[in-house]
Amino acid sequence: MFRKLLLLAGLMLILAGCKTASMNNRTETVPTPASTTAKAGALPSLDGSDQAATHIVKLKNGLTVLIKEDDRFPLVNVRLYVHAGSAYETPDIAGISHLLEHMVFKGTDKRGPGETARQIESVGGSLNAATSFDYTVYYVEVPETQWKLGMDVVTDMAFHQTIDPKELESEKKVVLEELERGEDTPTSKLFKTLQSMVWKGTSYEWPIIGSRETVSGITRPQIKKYIATHYQPQSMLLAVVGKVDPDKILAEANQLVGSLVNTRSFTPPSPLPVPEAGQGPRVVKLTGNWNKVYMGAAFPIPYGTSAEIPGLEMLCQLMGGDDTSRLYRTFKYDKQLVDDISVSPLSLERGGMLYVHAVLDADKVDEFWTELNKEMATFNPADFTDREIERARLNLENSLFLAKETLSGLAGKLGYFQFLDNGEQAEKNYLFSLSQVNRDELKRLFDEYIRPDRLTLAVLTPENAPVSADGLTDITKANWPSKKAAQAKQAAKQATGPAEVALPGGSKLILLPDDTLPYTAMSLYWTGGDGELDPSQQGLAALTAAALTRGTLKMSATELQDFLSDHAASLGSTAGRNVFAVEAKFPTRFTEQVLPVLSETLTAPAFNETEVERAKQDQIAGIKQSEDRPLGLAFRHLFPFLYKTGPYALLHLGTPEGVEQFSTSDIIRFWGRQSMHPFTLAVCGDFDQEAMEAFATNIAKTLTAPTGKYAFTTPEWGQTREDDLHLPERNQAHVLMIFPTPGKTDQEASAKLELLRAALAGQSGLLFRDLRDKQGLAYTVTAMLWQSRNTGFMALYIGTGPDKVDQSLTGFKKVLADLAAKPLPQDEIDRARNILTGDYYQEHQSLLSRSREAASLQVRGFDLDYEQKLIDRAQTVTPAEIQDMVKQYLTPDKAYLMKVTP
Repeated sequence: MFRKLLLLAGLMLILAGCKTASMNNRTETVPTPASTTAKAGALPSLDGSDQAATHIVKLKNGLTVLIKEDDRFPLVNVRLYVHAGSAYETPDIAGISHLLEHMVFKGTDKRGPGETARQIESVGGSLNAATSFDYTVYYVEVPETQWKLGMDVVTDMAFHQTIDPKELESEKKVVLEELERGEDTPTSKLFKTLQSMVWKGTSYEWPIIGSRETVSGITRPQIKKYIATHYQPQSMLLAVVGKVDPDKILAEANQLVGSLVNTRSFTPPSPLPVPEAGQGPRVVKLTGNWNKVYMGAAFPIPYGTSAEIPGLEMLCQLMGGDDTSRLYRTFKYDKQLVDDISVSPLSLERGGMLYVHAVLDADKVDEFWTELNKEMATFNPADFTDREIERARLNLENSLFLAKETLSGLAGKLGYFQFLDNGEQAEKNYLFSLSQVNRDELKRLFDEYIRPDRLTLAVLTPENAPVSADGLTDITKANWPSKKAAQAKQAAKQATGPAEVALPGGSKLILLPDDTLPYTAMSLYWTGGDGELDPSQQGLAALTAAALTRGTLKMSATELQDFLSDHAASLGSTAGRNVFAVEAKFPTRFTEQVLPVLSETLTAPAFNETEVERAKQDQIAGIKQSEDRPLGLAFRHLFPFLYKTGPYALLHLGTPEGVEQFSTSDIIRFWGRQSMHPFTLAVCGDFDQEAMEAFATNIAKTLTAPTGKYAFTTPEWGQTREDDLHLPERNQAHVLMIFPTPGKTDQEASAKLELLRAALAGQSGLLFRDLRDKQGLAYTVTAMLWQSRNTGFMALYIGTGPDKVDQSLTGFKKVLADLAAKPLPQDEIDRARNILTGDYYQEHQSLLSRSREAASLQVRGFDLDYEQKLIDRAQTVTPAEIQDMVKQYLTPDKAYLMKVTP
């Protein structure tokens, strides 16, 4: 399930080409438990017994207001959905919805360019917008005391844009930079190619971001006409979720938007008919400077609210939804023909697409495509076992439930269900339909939609790869003959303070109770990771982490995957520069089943030769894929460029040649050393404390042994100050200007550096306002702070046109020079302080984020309240102290420069 959701999220980012994208698939949706319609001339009272209900109120002008009370966090999430996306455009103005989404940040009748972001971020909130095929959504998340500001900003952006002609021309350049950035990504090229073929002749045909020609030609009068046509109150939804008083929210909504009038009627669009069979297979091949082959196969399916969607989602989950699925198990594990393969549904308002995605080596394409077509020709959903079907059903249901973990996720799902579906009844219908899906229904859906005469295939290959479109077409025709589609249709339908427990061998257990959800998150951290390696072993820690969770002495890799999926659980392992971690998350009711398996994973890992080899090939594939992406290439080589010594000087994933040489014995020896270190286990959520203490004590007694205290090294910095990397045939240049800083042990400096980063970063930050808003140099420009215990750095980043690199560097230097020349105004300091606080709470809502923070802080020798103390100290940092930090650390003579250029 997690693999499927990641793929869909990535697809929607590709489709939207916007700052944040929404996923239009059914697993985004949640229930709407209560609804009310406002009577003419009066607002209904919402107080009374249904305190935690979801209230749905339709104002007199037809605008719908959704209010959900949730007091878990001191936050409020406000969203405004507009029934206007790229599917409401005409070909000559393709991309206007997305461009308008950009322009709302460039000024309204009462807020100047950048002021909207500044006001929200200055109180510790965040804001963004997203454009989809079917809608645009504007949203903010603010502290509970700032809910009025959140509602005012969201409605102001939607209804009072100025669309200044000068700002429009500047922002068009930014959007074009964003467009070119997307074209540097193989999956983006792949999907846009399929999109234009599958939905040819419809308004889903063009990318949400538009094209160079259409974006360049859009004018202010066209945008104003588009707003006047589509931004009607009757086709909007205002959702407010969080720690709120519903009566006050409703009154404020009526004041802000209740007087707006509709100027035209709105008729919901009709679903597109699924294209007639008989046109496929259609195959197109694109070449480029890639390391891997990327294949995307698409089959048209019905629109998102179709009664067939639950069955199609179940079919996708069974075929390629996660590591236990049929195609993944066959082609990744058994035949070892692909690096990855997945099957996902993309369901839009008027149509949909079932998407098969695979990544593999060029010399395996013909064999893989032949075997896949043979598999499809003989595929029989009746062969799925009861266990497979119930596992898929559980994971689909589980994805709905987990939406409630964060306010943003809850608001997004509530809003989407209410806006584009049938509110509370839609989820009930979906869950009922899902419970009724059986083998006969799966077979009918497979026969109807997954057919060679409905197939569209796009393939991205390296130059000179031995792959041809005609050859792939012939393979399909030879191995997967068409079948007549079946015609039948189905009318379906917490929290106390943390506790610490000392364990044998110097290990520690941290308990963080939160009974909001019946889930348990566990993070187990050791010191070590790359710090246990010498240069000849770089990549070994990451490889060990990948191999550790691939089976135990009692349970094979596939059996372990089956177990996790059967219990809606996740289990993963990672290695860092100075740490090694294992994390798990699962429904609390499965604690008795999960803990023994987790114990076996830690104390008796199999390190099976076959699984180790697969892990090696995955790591090598990951290296190659990262070097297909400009930023992936930059960050892969950043640390060895900056540092000469210690774990920081290593390539974390190693080299393909080095990884290939590692043996199972190397992994076993490394794990033997690594696992003997004392660990910190943090548990967050709803859990049995006695069971957790027994588990942690047993692990500590079994694994730990006297090893001496781990030494966090203070590394030497590199002498070379500039590194130029190149990726031919890309559109953008990526520039990092990096400055050495102290590590986290200097908490005083860390607080000031965090405040400085907050002042520089964000949509209202100094860098964004200067280099993007004023100069139009880039879509993305920001500041990053990375700190280990004894070292750190601040980096300024911009993705820009190759001809703008020098101008960008000049812009960086000017911003820093201004900071060094005069203290920041107090309002900038206040904004940065609020950002630190707001970011902290927004980023620490999930159970795993909280268990991870506790374990990682403790194992590195910091108190659990380190971050809170840092935020507290930031509240007293003065403008003069920030000025001194810039002078001390962020001067051009101390900078390292890394560039990735075409």
